[in-house]
This record gives sequence, structure tokens and C-alpha cells, in this order.
Amino acid sequence: MDPTTDNAGQSGDPDTARASLEALRAEIAKAVVGQDPAVTGLVVALLCRGHVLLEGVPGVAKTLLVRTLASALELDTKRVQFTPDLMPSDVTGSLVYDTRTAEFSFQPGPVFTNLLLADEINRTPPKTQSSLLEAMEERQVTVDGTPRPLPEPFLVAATQNPVEYEGTYPLPEAQLDRFLLKLTIPLPSRQDEIDVLTRHASGFNPRDLRAAGVRPVAGRADLEAARAAVATTTVSPEITAYVVDICRATRESPSLTLGVSPRGATALLATSRAWAWLTGRDYVIPDDVKALALPTLRHRIQLRPEAEMEGVTADSVINAILAHVPVPR
Repeated sequence: MDPTTDNAGQSGDPDTARASLEALRAEIAKAVVGQDPAVTGLVVALLCRGHVLLEGVPGVAKTLLVRTLASALELDTKRVQFTPDLMPSDVTGSLVYDTRTAEFSFQPGPVFTNLLLADEINRTPPKTQSSLLEAMEERQVTVDGTPRPLPEPFLVAATQNPVEYEGTYPLPEAQLDRFLLKLTIPLPSRQDEIDVLTRHASGFNPRDLRAAGVRPVAGRADLEAARAAVATTTVSPEITAYVVDICRATRESPSLTLGVSPRGATALLATSRAWAWLTGRDYVIPDDVKALALPTLRHRIQLRPEAEMEGVTADSVINAILAHVPVPR
């Protein structure tokens, strides 16, 4: 029997929890080639109780990444394909009339899971998109006036295609702001793509993760211990001011019509603390803030049309701000 399976989820020690979460990368690599930044981002989101927007062209293993993460953490996962005719009740669940008892009973929707993969979320109308807002913010679903708590942990990993916009409904700013991170999933390098094809030629089946050797290496107890440790990570007044200065600079940028809100500043502080703890420190340094600035802020700003026409991107604006805001000593 695999010893990692015996120990998964049994630890409450922060150091053991950190080692278990670091082992996720190696475990996920058994099924997903490359994509280390995305794996790290998903772990950071779990530590911060946040949600993730995954952006990448079709076929770059976004779905496989989330399924493998859930398997390595021994968590439940469900997938919803968002389409124009998807109704809110298809996500949250609904009351169903039972003819035997002559009563209505609640039938939970796929949102009642640990890791919800909302595939192509921008292909469904705003009414259905908004059905996730309460779940993401309050971690509950209210049906017929009755709030129903969601399982813990709970993370929404929503995907969208950055190229194909025909027949899509762009996410409103209020919903984008609910995502802790926006992770871009790039096309693999030449060598990574060769590795992918080699695995498939050797019989790799992405629908059978156990056959690929993926085993639980961490569990709920590890997550709870890690979250408690992250909450004690020290943030100096200088680092707090640095985060605020970065976010305020976005509001003054001539390239933007919308800068980062105070919620975004809070998010950057939280992700920086989680990254600091993952790297083995109990205090935050400016490099932690810089490392998480792009994924935490890129979806919280809005470019001016003229800036877009000139080829300016959200990432380039944030990088320019990071280069100009004074770094605390």
C-alpha cells in the first residue's frame, strides 16, 4: 500500500502540511506536464479560501489539472459545462416534488462539492453566471429562502477561452472581482509537448488518474493546518503600505479606466502571505508581493480602449507599476 495514502489528511502540523502541499507538484506532474505556476496558484487559492479563473485555449489540460489536484488532495470534484441554455438551478440545485410523500425535497446541484470546475463560464448568460456569486462569496446556496452551506473546502475553478468570443457573455466586473486569482494557462513548450505525446503513445489515459499513479498526498487536515499557519504569517506595516501603494497606483494609471479596489488590495495581501508561507517563511517580503501581483490583479483592472489599440495589456501596466512604486527596505 502507498504510504502517502495512509498519511494523507492525517497531519495537523504546519511543517508536515507544507511538505504535503509541496508534494502536490510532483503528484500532479504524473498526469499534467508543466503548468507549475497554475498548480501553485490553485494551492494558494485553497489556502486563502479563494477562487480561480483559468484562461487558456482549448486543449491545454485545464480540466485535467483541476481533476488531478482534487485526486491528489482527496477532495470531491464536479464539472459543469456552461452553455447558453444552462439555468441557475442546474448549478445550485432545486426543489423537486416527491409524489410518494407529496412534499418538496431539495436536490443539490453540482455546486455542492469541494472543487467545482465551471467550464467555459463566459458561454452562459449573466443570470446563470450570477448563480455562483452567493456560493463564491457566502459559501452557501439559498433556495426557497433556506440557506444551505457548501462543503469545506470549496473552490470554484472557472475556465474561459481567451480567443473565441463569438456567442460569449463577458464576466461583469463584480464577478471578476470575486475571483482571487486569474491564471493564464500557456501552450506547452516544444519539449513539454513531446512529453505529452510520448505519454499518450505509452497508454496514458487522462480519464484514469489512478492508473497514471496519482495518489492522495495531502488532505483536509493538511489544508486546515496550512491555513492556520498562513494566518499567523507576519506582515510589517511597510509591506502593508507597499501593497496599498501598488493598488492605488493602478487607480491613477492613464492607461486604465478602472483600478484595483480595496478588495483587490486585501486579496494581494492574502496571496502574498500564502506564498511566503509556502516558500518556508513566517513573514512577507516585497518579492512575495511582486510574485503574486499579476495573477491577483490582472483581472481587477480595465484598460482604456485607446490603450488596448496601442497594444497595452493588463500585465504590462502592472509590471510598469511594480517597476515604479518604491520598494520598502
